[in-house]
Amino acid sequence: MTIRTNKPDVSGDAVPDDAPTKKAPGAAKIRPGALAESGGPTLRPPSAAHLSDEQVAELGRELDAIRDDILAKRGATDAAYIRRMIKIQRGLEISGRAALLVSKNKAAWVTGTALLSLAKILENMELGHNILHGQWDWMRDPDIHSTTWEWDFVTPSRAWQNTHNDSHHRWTNVVGKDNDVGFNLLRMDPEQEWTPFNLGNPLYNALLAPVFEWGIAIYDLELTEYKEGRKSKEALVKDLKALGRKVATQFTKDYAATPAVAMLTGSGKQALYGTLTANAVRNLWAHAVIFCGHFPEGTDTFTEEMVDGETRGDWYVRQMIGSANISGSKFMHLMTGNLSHQIEHHLFPDLPSNRYAEIAPKVREICQRYGLIYTTGPIWKQVGSTWAKVCRLALPPKKA
Repeated sequence: MTIRTNKPDVSGDAVPDDAPTKKAPGAAKIRPGALAESGGPTLRPPSAAHLSDEQVAELGRELDAIRDDILAKRGATDAAYIRRMIKIQRGLEISGRAALLVSKNKAAWVTGTALLSLAKILENMELGHNILHGQWDWMRDPDIHSTTWEWDFVTPSRAWQNTHNDSHHRWTNVVGKDNDVGFNLLRMDPEQEWTPFNLGNPLYNALLAPVFEWGIAIYDLELTEYKEGRKSKEALVKDLKALGRKVATQFTKDYAATPAVAMLTGSGKQALYGTLTANAVRNLWAHAVIFCGHFPEGTDTFTEEMVDGETRGDWYVRQMIGSANISGSKFMHLMTGNLSHQIEHHLFPDLPSNRYAEIAPKVREICQRYGLIYTTGPIWKQVGSTWAKVCRLALPPKKA
C-alpha cells in the first residue's frame, strides 16, 4: 500500500488572480500513491480507537475545507511575504560575512557570527525547507520553486526531498517504514529492537546535534537501503557524486572564500572560526526544532497494521497524533520556519508556512472535539521531553 501526503496541487489548479504568472521549470510533483476511499485501517491507533469510520471521514472533510480555504486565499500577500523573507535572509548573510572580514576585532566577530547564524537558520528553516516542499510553486517563479532551489545545507536538495517529502511525510512515524524515527542511529520507540549499541543513545544525540547537517547528508544516502538491496549501486554512486559537489560548494563558500578574503585584514582565522560557529549554531537549532516536532512525550508511533487501509481522514489523524508543536513568540515561529506548527505542517505540507499560525486554532479545536491529543508546549519543555525519551530508550526494556 502507498499513501500520498497531499491532494494533487498541480498547474491545473486554480491560481489567484494576483499571483505571479512567471512560468516555473516543470510542474509541481504529485506524490505517488492512493488512500482508501472508505472504511478504515485494519487497526486504528489506540489514541484514535474511539473514532468510528464515519467520524474519521467527517474529520477529513473538515480538514479538507481548511486546506481549500487557504488555497483559495493564496495571493499577492503570501508572495510578498516569501520575497521579503528572502531579502532579509540575504541581507543578514551579506552583513554577517562582511563583518567577519574584519573579525580580528572581537565586536566584529561576535556581530558577524551572530548575523551569519541568523541568516543560516532563516535560510534552512523558513526558506529552504518550505520552498523544497513546494509551498511556493503556485507562484510559478523559477527562482522560488521546489525544482530549482538549492539550500544552504550540505545535503543536496533532491536527496533530501526523496527521504523527507516522499518517505517521511508518507510514512510519518510508522516504525519500520519511516526511517526518520531515530534516523537509523537512535532508538526512539519502544517497538524498535534494543541492542547494546543503544546504550549510547544520549552520546550519539549529543554528537549529532552540532553536526546535524552532516548526519542528514549521510542519512539521505540511504545506505541501509543499499545494504539491504533496495537501492542500486548506480543510484548510490550518483548520490555520492551529488553530495561531493554540494560539499565542495559549501566548503568553498564558508571555509575558503570568506576566510581567504578576510586574510587581507589579518582576520582569516577569525573568519574561519566564525563560519564554523555559525554552522554549528544553525545545526543545533535545526536539530532541536526537528526533534521537538517528532519525539516529545505525547507523540504516537504506528505499526504497518495501523496504516493498512487508511482513508484520507485516517492519514490526517496519524499526522495530528504523531506530531508535536512548540508554543512561543512570532519571532520564535519564524526562526523555526513555522515548524513550531509541526502538526499543521504534517497535515498540510504544501501550504505556505506563513498560514500555519492562522489555521492552528482551527486544527486544535478539531482535535479537542474528536477527542484527539494536540501535543504542544514551550521549547524548553519539548526539548527536555525529547531528551528524556532519548535517555530512557537507551536502556533495555523491562521484562514483563
